[in-house]
Amino acid sequence: MKHVVVLSGAGVSAESGLKTFRDSNGLWEEHRVEDVATPAAFARNPELVQRFYNLRRAQLKTAKPNVGHKLIAALEKDYRVTVITQNVDDLHERGGSTNVIHLHGELTKVRPVNDTEAAMEWEGDLRTGDVDERGVQLRPHVVWFGEDVPLIERAALEVQTADAVIIVGTSLQVYPAAGLIGFAPAAAPVFYIDPVPEVGYELRGRENLHVLEMGGSAGMERVAELLPSVL
Repeated sequence: MKHVVVLSGAGVSAESGLKTFRDSNGLWEEHRVEDVATPAAFARNPELVQRFYNLRRAQLKTAKPNVGHKLIAALEKDYRVTVITQNVDDLHERGGSTNVIHLHGELTKVRPVNDTEAAMEWEGDLRTGDVDERGVQLRPHVVWFGEDVPLIERAALEVQTADAVIIVGTSLQVYPAAGLIGFAPAAAPVFYIDPVPEVGYELRGRENLHVLEMGGSAGMERVAELLPSVL
């Protein structure tokens, strides 16, 4: 079975009503990223950071997978599909995808401040004073700016075995995620879906690049039609 790798970003979830800091002059839901999404911010004002992610978690509960999420999941009928997402929401899973790598963590999970691998599911609000069984303070299971991306090597291995790559909802401008396309086999077709596409350094050298100037859902409909002809 052919292996299709989907590299997804915030644009996929935008159609479900979820925003990113890049949508509004560098602000993320009216907050500077430096104030809510860095280790220094958490050390300086943990209550603000916890409150910010509690609101994002509550917002996520009201969001629903859109057509794009469901079309990505539907590819599993015909292909082995790996979704590598920069999104921290669970809309890919709720849309039906069964193999999702979250490069930047998961909003629906928390972890001890001293352990990147001990993530646990978390439903309600998280507050200062919420600890694990060892008494260690819990924090959002989100990779903040300035932190390592623990799953990047696993993601690169998946891209290395791709028969086709779909890029949707991300312009691949932020590293290390932007570098993943460089691991794709030279012969693998790459579909880049974006309403305002920017063919940057990592994509410029691809010989089999298909640029689809459209939104995520419409783009995924088109890719679903094109894939059988190239695989």
